[in-house]
Amino acid sequence: MVAAAQHPQIKLITYAEVEQVKGYIGNFEITIRQKARSVDHTKCTGCGTCWNKCPTAVPSEYDLGLGKRKAIYIDFPQAVPNKPVIDRQNCRKFTSDKCGVCQKVCPVGAVDYNQQDELISDHFGAIVVATGFDLFNWGQNYGEYGYGKYPDVITGLHFERMSNASGPTGGKIIRPSDGTEPQNVVFVKCVGSRDDAKGKSYCSRACCMYTAKHAHQVMEKIPGGRAFVFYMDVRTAGKAYEEFYQRSVMEGAQYIRGRVSKILPRGDKLLVRGADTLLGEQVEVEADLVVLATAMVPAAGSDGLAQLVGFTTDKDGFCQEAHPKLRPVETNTAGVFLAGACQGPKDIPDTVAQASGAAVKVTALLAREELSVEPIVSGVNEASCSGCLVCRPICPYSAIEARTINERHGRETVSRVVAHVNTGLCQGCGSCTVACRSGAIDLKGFTNEQLVAEVDAVCL
Repeated sequence: MVAAAQHPQIKLITYAEVEQVKGYIGNFEITIRQKARSVDHTKCTGCGTCWNKCPTAVPSEYDLGLGKRKAIYIDFPQAVPNKPVIDRQNCRKFTSDKCGVCQKVCPVGAVDYNQQDELISDHFGAIVVATGFDLFNWGQNYGEYGYGKYPDVITGLHFERMSNASGPTGGKIIRPSDGTEPQNVVFVKCVGSRDDAKGKSYCSRACCMYTAKHAHQVMEKIPGGRAFVFYMDVRTAGKAYEEFYQRSVMEGAQYIRGRVSKILPRGDKLLVRGADTLLGEQVEVEADLVVLATAMVPAAGSDGLAQLVGFTTDKDGFCQEAHPKLRPVETNTAGVFLAGACQGPKDIPDTVAQASGAAVKVTALLAREELSVEPIVSGVNEASCSGCLVCRPICPYSAIEARTINERHGRETVSRVVAHVNTGLCQGCGSCTVACRSGAIDLKGFTNEQLVAEVDAVCL
């Protein structure tokens, strides 16, 4: 068993990354880098012989360091495709040119150590962004909780894997330090959430309910187990959520309204010091295991993906929707949709609902033979355009491109460059009209002549 606190920086290895995004709604050209997996998936049957024989074991990213995986492995049981890849950073064949057992035992000869990265380009009608979330790195900002040096201070996601029947412990709740069953488990909510000083200002939404579930599991799975929950507020906005929370209280979970100020070691246990604001006094709880409900933050690299695809993020780094009420699954870039926690903290029902909404939006988009676009877009007067293209870097949607036109001057034909607006990309923000030095770009419906005519009509 590997103590989770000893591996706070374990990161998932991705084997496909978006390299480039071009085009517009209905006609996106996307280049994807398919990293070398060292396994030919056209031959592999996923029989499992290779990883059963692999002698190398390293901490599992999926189990957050609570368990081990092999150097050739399937990331998680429901992975698609359900076929293995080789972790070249830890495989002995790549690090020391030894071993090679997986290639020898593979019955179909699917292991290929010479496989290289491959760039795949294809056209797509729409893009759905579903980058998920990461956990707030509480070890950096919350030194009072041990800076991650106490192995028995874990996060809710660690507890989730531990209590899962297919997890590293087979569903048994244990202390990572010594593998024993804890009796007193303390849950600390809002670690990194709703904390302007050291964390994030927003509520992570899912923490109250999964903490109630975890408290219920402690009392259900551990004979005589006790659950203590330190909380600021209990937010149970959802169907049957309040009833489930009240059920955990009725089963014996002790909810203490207050913040935890310090976690200290006391022998082989942990001393949790906090406040009970309802009683107005300090409290101390001796715990065998402490579970932190850490904040949900944007997935690493999601801001770079947003810049690559061409949409914006909010102040917290989550993907920005076009409108929080009227267009919650759309971005300001036409043809790009959002699903799940990439748009903000969500629980499973909300994630499923938003993913279904995004799928329906894509279906409605691709089911039509013609696309309907906003009528208020920019247009270029080619006769006035000087071709300076100052407007092109100003456009946040990359809708302006250079275009060569031919003009006749007497008997001669002269070619010159002018700006051209791609109406499939333009969102009518008007930034280019302000930047244009020659005044050649106007927003359709808002030209100078039209605005003057409106003013004259009002004054008459």
